[in-house]
Amino acid sequence: MTSAALAARLSVPSGPLFFPVTAYGPDGDGAAVDLDTYRAHVRRGVEAGAAAVFACCGTGEFHALAPEEFEACVAAAVEAAEGRVPVIAGAGYGTALAVHYARLAERAGADGLLAMPPYLVVAGQEGLLRHYTQLAEATSLDVIVYQRDNAVFTPETVVEFARHPKILGLKDGLGDLDLMQRIVSAVRSEAPDADFLYFNGLPTAELTGLAYRGIGITLYSSAVFCFAPDIAQAFHKALNTGDDATANKLLDGFYRPLVELRNQGKGYAVSLVKAGVRLRGLDVGEVRPPLQEPTGEHVKQLTDLIERGQALLESAEGGAA
Repeated sequence: MTSAALAARLSVPSGPLFFPVTAYGPDGDGAAVDLDTYRAHVRRGVEAGAAAVFACCGTGEFHALAPEEFEACVAAAVEAAEGRVPVIAGAGYGTALAVHYARLAERAGADGLLAMPPYLVVAGQEGLLRHYTQLAEATSLDVIVYQRDNAVFTPETVVEFARHPKILGLKDGLGDLDLMQRIVSAVRSEAPDADFLYFNGLPTAELTGLAYRGIGITLYSSAVFCFAPDIAQAFHKALNTGDDATANKLLDGFYRPLVELRNQGKGYAVSLVKAGVRLRGLDVGEVRPPLQEPTGEHVKQLTDLIERGQALLESAEGGAA
């Protein structure tokens, strides 16, 4: 797939960007990947209106997957998506391993890559530019660079990314709106011909959706879509149609309390989402260590929040009628 084609498919999405959890069997820490359940999870997301599937990324526990498991999961996601939406696979660690995972993703049929931060090291801009350039040139797949943690870029570096024919966008998991505005401005001024995309990649990105929309960034990853696609779709529609009343109702009654719950435990950006998927009737297993499961009380609070979100949707639909 050409860069222009993938960028075009992602640039005006019909729904949220879907980051499925990875399904494991019932055998605890030693559980194998459950590909049948994973296919079902991906298929449900596509049928619920996901605009793209980002397989084996942060929510999908990329860090916990062996290379052969990663390739099998990406292939399963491609199979379940059936070409209806693009499948983007994670790739990370140091340059050599990131290239290895990128080639596995290419072999599995992925349409693109989400390049996650390099493992552990804090590198300068020149080294980061070399890392992502080598990754982009290692396969035929187009690359979205993920900014967070130890991979934070200056506007000048992002301009170089935008000029590269295989790097089509930047996903921001840092949340520095001042920096993002300067990045958007620099690319617009210095790489005006680049078909460059920006994604809000913060955990529970809906909470900051209105702020990111203010600087022109409306694409975002939705962890909520994994377990409450109807709520996620309603917010996505409100955000993209300027229906701030509905967006704020969902923010106040569902998303803000969800973020406050998510902040109660380390790793809940993944394990709480996985618990939500189980609550909605699909047994995707538990998270692998070093992540841990949410407490029983927090799962109960999540159950109540999902019910509250559903009630908010019903009241909004009743008001519209």
